[in-house]
Amino acid sequence: DIGGLHKQKEILTDVVIYPMKHPRQFLTAGVKPVRGVLLCGPPGTGKSMLAKSVAGELNASMVVVRGTEIMSRYFGESEKQLLSVFNEARKRSPCIVVMDDVESLCPRRDSTRTDVEKRLVASFISILDGMEMLNSWTEEVVVIATTNRLEAVDPALRRSGRFDREVDVGIPSSSDRAEILGKLLEGMQHNISASEMDKLADQAHGYVGADLHAVCGEAGLSAVKHCAEDGDVIITADDVAHGLKQVPPSAMRELIVQVPKVKWSDIGGNSFVKKKLKHAIEWPLKNPAAFQRLGIDPPRGVLMYGPPGCSKTLTAKALATESGLNFISIKGPELFSKYVGDSEKSIREIFAKARSAAPAIIFFDELDALAIERGSGNAVADRVLAAMLTEMDGVEQRHDVIVVAATNRPDMIDKALLRPGRIDKIILVPLPDVETRREIFRIQFRKMPIADDVNLDDLVAETERYSGAEICSICREAALEALEEDFDCSHVTRKHFSFAVRSVIPQTSEEKAKMYQEYERTLQKS
Repeated sequence: DIGGLHKQKEILTDVVIYPMKHPRQFLTAGVKPVRGVLLCGPPGTGKSMLAKSVAGELNASMVVVRGTEIMSRYFGESEKQLLSVFNEARKRSPCIVVMDDVESLCPRRDSTRTDVEKRLVASFISILDGMEMLNSWTEEVVVIATTNRLEAVDPALRRSGRFDREVDVGIPSSSDRAEILGKLLEGMQHNISASEMDKLADQAHGYVGADLHAVCGEAGLSAVKHCAEDGDVIITADDVAHGLKQVPPSAMRELIVQVPKVKWSDIGGNSFVKKKLKHAIEWPLKNPAAFQRLGIDPPRGVLMYGPPGCSKTLTAKALATESGLNFISIKGPELFSKYVGDSEKSIREIFAKARSAAPAIIFFDELDALAIERGSGNAVADRVLAAMLTEMDGVEQRHDVIVVAATNRPDMIDKALLRPGRIDKIILVPLPDVETRREIFRIQFRKMPIADDVNLDDLVAETERYSGAEICSICREAALEALEEDFDCSHVTRKHFSFAVRSVIPQTSEEKAKMYQEYERTLQKS
């Protein structure tokens, strides 16, 4: 009944199901029975379902332990309740004891706040040790616990004789997602072919079983809406694709960013930058087999640098939209915290989320605020940079997480971050040239009625050294000037644009523009 999770099923078969079905062989061989298995992984990956399915495969009894039923405010009552659960399990042997979210019942004792929790952990350890000492195949009781915070479980539980085996239940692969979708759609009327199912699974980056269950629910609702009143409800591939848009992957929900639906066509010019980003990011993440076949190592990080307002951030957002990859956007200054260790923890959590939701892009805006050159006297910044370097080195081992960053001060970024294997692709996003300015004006003109006296070539000539953001500001100022003159105006005229060009002063001086070009030449030499 469970799609995917083949490796996890195989491990549970070897360490729990087979020994409990054939106890005599193991008794003869002098092999001790496994008393506990810990399933760990992100929420919604099927840990609880997997634990319960073991009891189903064995036709064994099952006892589910819930923290709310065990915990009591009365002294000794919680330990008594826990002991009664295991006494009941022994009576109903063979029995599987399923403990969901074991970290809530047995947290690390060095971080617990109450004596009740400490006593409960000690009591549970005592019960597991008692089971281990019996070493009996006649009393077949196995504990299968689940957690999504392995580091929060008391370390004393994680040794042999207690939880003998830890099984990682991670984010499903594309083939696993196709299987899960197939299982979920078995009970629903649909006309989705196997090839369509594979394509949908490829689009569901970072989705876990629970997410896909919600997606199928949304697909059912979509099918009901477009079916005839008395007709059959048949789910199509388009319905499932609609469901994927409605349900974000749970691994991304804490860091989900409402990325505007910006497309490449919404960004004027910069064809060279777009091409470089596609080659560096989209190609390796969407066609990893081709890169492996030719022995090409894709870049692990990309830095876009250039004057402010030249669409670096907008380009990253367009990349997210066009690629369809999971996208985590972080502003450098947002990560700094006044509490010791919090900033480094945030860095680790961001990369952990990206790995869970892979293939994914992590976008760091204003990287110069986060990765300041060491020795600047800022101890917090030094620790954050060290954490980031460590995580970037970890990303090097994976080819499905890539870092994209933007800055207008590349000279302030620590050089250790810019070496190959970390950020190894550096792209200059310059002030728009003549063709790029023309394209930006054309895109803006799509949104506003322009009078016949407005000459595009004249505006392009007048806006040399203006950034893309400043050109957009000119169009906005021209429209506001037209409204101020006459609220019922039907067009924006040449005089409104002339006023706007005089009002908006370019912020990038010739010296600054030369500084970026000089930095590029330095990079090329090195």
